[in-house]
Amino acid sequence: MKVALAGAGAFGNKHLDAIQLIDGVEVISLVGRELGKTQEIADKYKIPHVTTNLADSLAIQEVDAVILCTPTQMHAAQAMACLRAGKHVEVEIPMADSLADAKELVRLQQETGKVAMVGHTRRFNPSHQYIHRKIVANEFNIQQMDVQTFFFRRTNMNALGQPRSWTDHLLWHHAAHTIDLFSYQCGSPIVKANAIQGPIHPTLGIAMDMSIQLKAANGAICTLSLSFNNDGPLGTYFRYIGDKATYIARYDDLFDGKEQAIDVSKVDVSMNGIEIQDREFFAAIREGREPNASVAQVLPCYEVMHELELQLK
Repeated sequence: MKVALAGAGAFGNKHLDAIQLIDGVEVISLVGRELGKTQEIADKYKIPHVTTNLADSLAIQEVDAVILCTPTQMHAAQAMACLRAGKHVEVEIPMADSLADAKELVRLQQETGKVAMVGHTRRFNPSHQYIHRKIVANEFNIQQMDVQTFFFRRTNMNALGQPRSWTDHLLWHHAAHTIDLFSYQCGSPIVKANAIQGPIHPTLGIAMDMSIQLKAANGAICTLSLSFNNDGPLGTYFRYIGDKATYIARYDDLFDGKEQAIDVSKVDVSMNGIEIQDREFFAAIREGREPNASVAQVLPCYEVMHELELQLK
């Protein structure tokens, strides 16, 4: 399978590392904002074609699929361009920054029949998979999820601490992980959602602090705190409080409520959530099926974010 990857930044490199571990998949085209820097990355990963224009990659007949790791504001239009070009597409979270664009992307996927998947990585982290299997087996039921998403971004930096040209968003990017995961883990739709946010940053133009409450139809609740002002450990940490146990998930790692590590090394073929996510994308293409975290499956998350955005306005 031959792949084009757009967005040669911090997350793009994570996907390139993951794909090297997957048999039968080759990245043959790399799209980046600056040609020189993109060429350096292409040389590192032995990618033969480099461009600053996604259309150049889509014009390559041999390209079967595209992975989009570009700025949020470009996701929907680029994902739709991939589908129209007859390519399967995996777009990093979020698939769109508006409900209208998300719905149009779902419609276009259904029209073309191509695989279209979103990088809702929490569905694939071994830690969350372990809990999901407990829930499916009726060995654990969520009463409450308490989630903290904390970063320190008073200047516009990416995950590697490098300056970047765009800003992400607490609601349409970081909250999307938890909103989707909460409903997915509960196996129940979200029926109530509330949000408040702090002041808008004078230069970045986004809220730096936000608080979200969610309730699922089955009665489970979720409290999510998000901040770009946290001068401390960075990342997202999930506390699952259930009827039989408490679990704390930190990306791919899992602990019980007393901070005792739980071995999740045998949950999947890897301990890398990005690699597992990419494996699902390629497997769905090969098997001609809908992937976990398809655009249709995650659309309810975007409906909730739309509702929350209206509240914040």
